[in-house]
Amino acid sequence: MAHQRNGLAVRRRAVGLTQEALAERMQVDRSTVARWESGRTTPQPWMRPRLARLLRVDADGLNDLLTVRQTGDVDVHGALDHALLHPERIDLVAVAALRAGFDDCAARYDRVPSAGLIAEAAAQLNRIGRLAAGAARGRVQRELHALHADACTLMGQLVWDASQRRDHLTAKKYYERGADLARYLRDPTLEAHALLRTCYVALYGARDVRAGLSLAEQAAVTAEPTSPGLSGLAFLHVAEAHAMLGSASDCERALSQAERRFDDAEDNDPAADLVSPTQFGRLAGSCCLSLGDYRRAEILLTSTAEELRGRRKSRAIVLGNLTLARIRQRDVEAAVDSLSEAITELETTRGGGGMNIVFGAARELRPWRQEPLVAEVQDRLFGLMTAA
Repeated sequence: MAHQRNGLAVRRRAVGLTQEALAERMQVDRSTVARWESGRTTPQPWMRPRLARLLRVDADGLNDLLTVRQTGDVDVHGALDHALLHPERIDLVAVAALRAGFDDCAARYDRVPSAGLIAEAAAQLNRIGRLAAGAARGRVQRELHALHADACTLMGQLVWDASQRRDHLTAKKYYERGADLARYLRDPTLEAHALLRTCYVALYGARDVRAGLSLAEQAAVTAEPTSPGLSGLAFLHVAEAHAMLGSASDCERALSQAERRFDDAEDNDPAADLVSPTQFGRLAGSCCLSLGDYRRAEILLTSTAEELRGRRKSRAIVLGNLTLARIRQRDVEAAVDSLSEAITELETTRGGGGMNIVFGAARELRPWRQEPLVAEVQDRLFGLMTAA
């Protein structure tokens, strides 16, 4: 019979890491992580302290996870099926299966239309909530509540995006539920994530900049003790709110605070999967756009758009802002190029943020609508709108 380190795979999923995410933080190939979990190879001794930190276990706990067992010892899908029939008997193996399903759904957010994920995410949310309510107190229940909080936050994100950032009320209800669960768990990272998502609704949906600023500041402070990475991300949105209010000095100060917190973030930061190197350029470029520094915005957004290839929704937002920066420098040909790229990304994802920015950019191109290039891209945009 084949052998496998089932405990290692279960623990990885329980802390919210995919094989790809763990490999990136360990600075190895995904195939290396797969070989560790299959029992074919073992992490080198010098790698084990970092692996233990990422999995949030001590040295003895890691040794136990690295113990090779027969594949028949742990039946992940069978454990989940059993838990659905007997919620009071759910164990960590079933929780890991739930987490894996959630991770798969969340990973597709940036590549496919949110409307196509809502039914799946809602079913997962209902299942997780039902199992969390029936689980006995202890570590299993805590892991379920943490997953429930993440699932609420993702559901709010999907609803808001699918509504083209119009359904603020439903999104906020999901975020508030996620924040309530985080407070119950006394988990500042989960709470800060839900607060930051609520900030996005205020900043980019309701256009209540001062409310968005307050929520971003609250998220930054809440995340500070446990997740410098998430605190840094929140400070990026503090900076953007100040830029929207026209305060360049406060914006620069917040950007500096974000950089310092990113520098302090370590491999085992609990929000490491929420933070990427592209976010600074994306938000700093948006800040420059709001403050009227269009040339600097163009430089930042151009490089960020290149780095975001493959993350279609995020890239569409960056390309939309890049288009605005070029229009305001009256570089119409370059603006049409970036707008065309943004439309291409939106044709497959229909991301609400990108759609809003792209339509705004098209309105600013109206003075040149008689030019053939502009007329052509406007036709493409009309096709995108009618297909929505």
